[in-house]
Amino acid sequence: MNKSIILYIIGWILMLEAAFLLLPLATALIYQETAGFAFLITIAICLAAGLILIRRKPKHKIFYLKESYITVSLSWIVLSIAGALPFLFSGAISNPIDALFETVSGFTTTGASILSDVEIMPNCILMWRSFTHWIGGMGVLVFLLILLPMTGGSRMNLMKAESPGPSVSRLVPKVKSSARILYGIYIVLTVLEFIFLLLGRMPLFDALNTAFATAGTGGFGIKGDSIAGYSSYIQVVITVFMILFGVNFNAYFLILQKKWRQAFSSSEVLCYLGIIGIAIAVITFNIRSLYSGLGESLRHAAFQVGSIITTTGFATADFNQWPGLSCTILVILMFIGACAGSTGGGIKVSRFIILFKSIRKELNQHLHPRAVSKIAVDGKLVEHEVIRATNVFLITYLMIFTLSILLVSLDNHDLITNFTAVAATLNNIGPGLSLVGPTENFAFFSGGVKLVLIFDMLAGRLEIFPVLLLFMRQTWKKF
Repeated sequence: MNKSIILYIIGWILMLEAAFLLLPLATALIYQETAGFAFLITIAICLAAGLILIRRKPKHKIFYLKESYITVSLSWIVLSIAGALPFLFSGAISNPIDALFETVSGFTTTGASILSDVEIMPNCILMWRSFTHWIGGMGVLVFLLILLPMTGGSRMNLMKAESPGPSVSRLVPKVKSSARILYGIYIVLTVLEFIFLLLGRMPLFDALNTAFATAGTGGFGIKGDSIAGYSSYIQVVITVFMILFGVNFNAYFLILQKKWRQAFSSSEVLCYLGIIGIAIAVITFNIRSLYSGLGESLRHAAFQVGSIITTTGFATADFNQWPGLSCTILVILMFIGACAGSTGGGIKVSRFIILFKSIRKELNQHLHPRAVSKIAVDGKLVEHEVIRATNVFLITYLMIFTLSILLVSLDNHDLITNFTAVAATLNNIGPGLSLVGPTENFAFFSGGVKLVLIFDMLAGRLEIFPVLLLFMRQTWKKF
């Protein structure tokens, strides 16, 4: 195993984090907040540790998929530990596990919080919380691919290890160029949302935080009522952009290439939009008696459907009080998630498409045993390796989900709380139902259970296997 390149990349991750911390530090200076010293100390620690690790350049800058998985997992853990320091140093969060929970929730774009009153937090802390969503949304290592010189298939291996979905492909022949295009699209969409929010007379600070949280499909709010207190226009803008950030970014690249037909005929995107449309229609009808008019019911239904399926986690209403049918639909959407290649979490629409096509193929095989059939998506044959990886992912996902519920239940809370707390963290959503509903938080869980949920957040964001490798003895024997 190429240990030197792993440590070298982790060093650069710390250097990048030091650069990212300049934004909340600048926020502290603008608002003249004493909590800014916490970011200054953290920047110094990140720079010192980073410089030590990058001082010795590796002789070989190529490494394979196994090293990529380990690098991604360790990088995200180091990133989260360093990112938790400002919370501790500023006193905003005094408990180390709580600080780590909040930070991991930010970077994994989960949005589950242990803070009961975010409005008393310094502006620089709020900015850091929201910015962690934006950093983690597209992936910090994808950003690093733009900067670091690597050889062979190293860049592609890193992208595969960090990017969500059953398969990852280049947008253009060079992986470095693909990373630039992805981040370019990401930045443009973020800026567009920010402008639209400002046009709705949203305060500058609020608009920047909200744009960061929406872009990363994270959901950390800076108000106690999340998005409920803002105007209908702002809620509609956020709804639209949440859904846009849940689309596979390959579709946007095809639009830029003026390949309109390919972009709009993608079965994954059509299925994703179809699920959203059906869910909105059913929930609007189901909750119509709770609101003054059909328009208000439609607005709340669209917002919550967009928020849950894209795993953003914002809220305009306490959907915990909605009828059982609406709550059930939202829970189902938690598992479906957004498109592969987006900033959203969940199992991903593409995996469900492959799963349903596999079931249909199996049924046809029972009717016609001698028939030879293949699974195709958008006219392209799905490789057996992708089908196998999808099936293994789903089985492993269910095993982790079941074990997590068992461990969380040790705190003796009700089943709905336990079930949706795990669903909300493993799928990187944020709010669940009952005690972890949109108006509640995760502070009441014990330290041990919070560690389980931290694992779930990391496993959900990194697609399970990179994190599981850290628990294999062979990994550390070769390290």
